[in-house]
Amino acid sequence: MRIISLLVAATLTACANHPLPIMKTASNPLLQPSPLPYEYPPFDRIKPDHFMPAFEVGMEESLEQVDTIASQSEAPTFDNTIVALEKSGRTLNRVQTVFYNLVGTHGTEALQAIDETISPQLAAHRDKIFLNTKLFERIDTLYRERGSLGLDAEASRLLERYHVSFVRAGARLGADDQQRLREINTELSRLTTQFQQNLLKHTNELAVVVDDPAQLAGLSESAIEAAAAMAKSRGVDGYVLTLQLPTLQPQLAELENRALRERLHRASIQRGNTDGTLDNRPVLQAIVALRAERARLLGYDTHADYVLANATAGTADAVNKLLAKLAKPSAANAGKEAARLQQAVDAAGESFDLKVWDWPYYREIVRQQDYDFDQTALKPYFEMQRVLEDGVFFMAEKLYGLRFERRDHLPVYHPDTTVYEVFQDNGSALGIFIFDPFARDTKRGGAWMNSYVRQSRLLGTRPVVANHLNITKPAGDGPVLMTPSEVNTMFHEFGHAVHGLLSNVHYPFFSGTAVPRDFVEYPSQVHEMWAFWPEVMANYARHYETGEALPPAMIERYKSTELFNQGYDTTEYLAASLLDQAWHQLTPDAMPDDVETFEMRALEQAGVALELVPPRYRSTYFAHVFSGGYSAGYYSYVWSEVLDADTVAWFKEDGGLSRKNGDRMRYGILSLGGSVDAQQMYEAFRGRPAAIEPLLERRGLTAE
Repeated sequence: MRIISLLVAATLTACANHPLPIMKTASNPLLQPSPLPYEYPPFDRIKPDHFMPAFEVGMEESLEQVDTIASQSEAPTFDNTIVALEKSGRTLNRVQTVFYNLVGTHGTEALQAIDETISPQLAAHRDKIFLNTKLFERIDTLYRERGSLGLDAEASRLLERYHVSFVRAGARLGADDQQRLREINTELSRLTTQFQQNLLKHTNELAVVVDDPAQLAGLSESAIEAAAAMAKSRGVDGYVLTLQLPTLQPQLAELENRALRERLHRASIQRGNTDGTLDNRPVLQAIVALRAERARLLGYDTHADYVLANATAGTADAVNKLLAKLAKPSAANAGKEAARLQQAVDAAGESFDLKVWDWPYYREIVRQQDYDFDQTALKPYFEMQRVLEDGVFFMAEKLYGLRFERRDHLPVYHPDTTVYEVFQDNGSALGIFIFDPFARDTKRGGAWMNSYVRQSRLLGTRPVVANHLNITKPAGDGPVLMTPSEVNTMFHEFGHAVHGLLSNVHYPFFSGTAVPRDFVEYPSQVHEMWAFWPEVMANYARHYETGEALPPAMIERYKSTELFNQGYDTTEYLAASLLDQAWHQLTPDAMPDDVETFEMRALEQAGVALELVPPRYRSTYFAHVFSGGYSAGYYSYVWSEVLDADTVAWFKEDGGLSRKNGDRMRYGILSLGGSVDAQQMYEAFRGRPAAIEPLLERRGLTAE
């Protein structure tokens, strides 16, 4: 089995072996390479019934290939062992890549049922590979002899990473410990799947139903129409306000009705925190306990120690120091911001104390009062398709020479998606970009990038990547007008996409975003700078009705607010990061009995237990760490932001948006994927280690 597919997604592991009738395999589109360009998936031919048979064939094939590699009589060589593993398991990789991408983007009940069945079987299959004694002996032999193999730099790193991966997966454990490890991995795959499915179901259940349209005062006409359309699609009367992943819901900034704001917020924080089958509290407690036990088996004190040993940060102590350095000044700034918002409440003649659900609404009032700026006034200038094609694609052409052409003839998994073919400036074809912007009941929350096909010179594959947002789709044919935050997110996610598109590595193990978790957000965060770069904005920020350019005075007023609310934004993020570390720095004998009590104590100890500033995600809906790949790694955003802010400073010093600068970013960072150590890569690119001062300045913090 191609090992890269196992490492990129921890839940993608494998299925039981059953011989299948020829009839099933011959008609299954997943069991042969796609005939479409770039091996683009034939979504119009793929049905839910295809997945289980395809998983079974893929697992059987991959195990046979691994057994052949492990059992061969020839002495191990780099080609007959490592390269052979890189070439193996392509059927399995194709099946699981399409399946898990669809589970996140259009997770129908049929796919969720398959996911629940297949996940523990995949975990068992993964262990069959990583705990294969003969296979590890060959890898270990090559690793010990690596100095005499004459490997080039990328091949040498590949051998080292394979060895590390097998050791971290338990290849050196005794038989009894390996058996326990198999049991833990199987149960963890089941539990993380359950966490995500509980969250999706409960999020849909908790959507707020509004009977009286007067309660929706403050929302835009298009938002009210979308709420009415959502109610109709669910077969209920009135209006439905759906929930997005973070704690604070975006509608809170606009709703004038305070009681409805409170209802919406209380629904948000209830997700997963409920009695019954959708209760995520016992699920996450079991996940934490099993992760801690597994870390101890593998020789680490805690799960955080296990994760961070393979990250750029290196140690839990390094992460703790960075978070602590930022927490105190951030919380102090948030306190000052709260006092200013309370002044706005009092000035409006209200007699209540500011609450969490009031913060976004009065934040916008203060923004208008103190900066003479209403950010909702920007929305008419941010029409989604124009932001994408005249903003994001324009930036990509200026920096990297990329050109995008729609390919409407290619099949899609949902009608809301758009497909583009990507070309380089010399006319050569580069890859495929899929854009999937809208929220829906079958789609998980948040925004993300994924890959359907990863670039590799060894395999001769070119990239097929996708960006997913959760913008509310307007009713009918109305314009899709974005908030500044949504514009920023679009540029961020495209930074991940271009990391995959511009990959130029030999081995698939290193392709695109296959880098340490605390480095993967760095290129995407850098690309946020272009969202409001003057040359880029001048090309896309035009009124959707009149075509009038966004007035320079509005841009300047917007930029003047860059430090506004940074105390809140930084503190809510740090609180979530600190919760993640608190859970995953627990030892096996220190598991808490009560989730809420543990949360509160962890936040108090870190100095971020602010009543008005809840964590961006509370534990019961913290999908990043309990069902995604960010366990003990949510700190990665701020760790990467140190590099990001330092790089933005370099761009500004060196001329900004230019092919010269883009080529340096492309060939120094983006094209290398994981083929070079991340820290060494950055220092070679920047000419020195990253400085933290640009980050502190950006967030309005002092070195203290």
